Amino acid sequence: MSDPIELYYWPTPNGWKISIALAEMGLPYTLKLVNIGAGEQFTPDFLKIAPNNRMPAIIDSDGPDGAPVSIFESGAILLYLARKTGLFHGITARDQLAVEQWLMWQMGGVGPMAGQAHHFLQYAPAMDPPNDLPYAKARYRNEVARLYGVLDRQLAKHRYVAGDFLSIADFAIWPWAQLWQRQEQTLDDKPHLKRWLDELAARPGFQSGMAVAAEKRSNIAADKKAQDVLFKKQ
Repeated sequence: MSDPIELYYWPTPNGWKISIALAEMGLPYTLKLVNIGAGEQFTPDFLKIAPNNRMPAIIDSDGPDGAPVSIFESGAILLYLARKTGLFHGITARDQLAVEQWLMWQMGGVGPMAGQAHHFLQYAPAMDPPNDLPYAKARYRNEVARLYGVLDRQLAKHRYVAGDFLSIADFAIWPWAQLWQRQEQTLDDKPHLKRWLDELAARPGFQSGMAVAAEKRSNIAADKKAQDVLFKKQ
């Protein structure tokens, strides 16, 4: 019997993608916390697993051909887990293309844009010295609004993001989208997005994935040391 997957994790949207996926897939795992506010993502041992010094990452002792494998980048991890289990990737080739398109949309759009919105709306103004930049705030606020409009229109046609089946695309997008208030967004004109957010929030797998190390989540806007590590370290 193979060892449980090792999950290198901190409670952030990218970390939640994988803790939710593992819960929904029923895969056992061992939690390895990587305190990004303390700089643990820069340690040599972690860099062997994730050379881009970002979590999450996993090690699966039962990888391809039964050999161990380590994987970094949340989208790659989700694809790997979907292939490993045969779950949440769609049944047909067309379904799988839809899942992969929306997963890439999250990786290239929602994640980076919402992340920058968090930075310029929440963190930069609280830095020392403050960086309160109206253009940057408006730029990323508006781009996130555009993306959520795209998502709302897709969800008007389908129950879930890639179709009428739950998939890793939902696991990837939901952790970012559920932080819409921090991104200074509104759901008043996005009823389908609101319906989807609420439906997934009620799922036990999403609840259990979000609960992983929830007590470790801190307010970076008030943590000057974490700001130095996250925003100033090269």
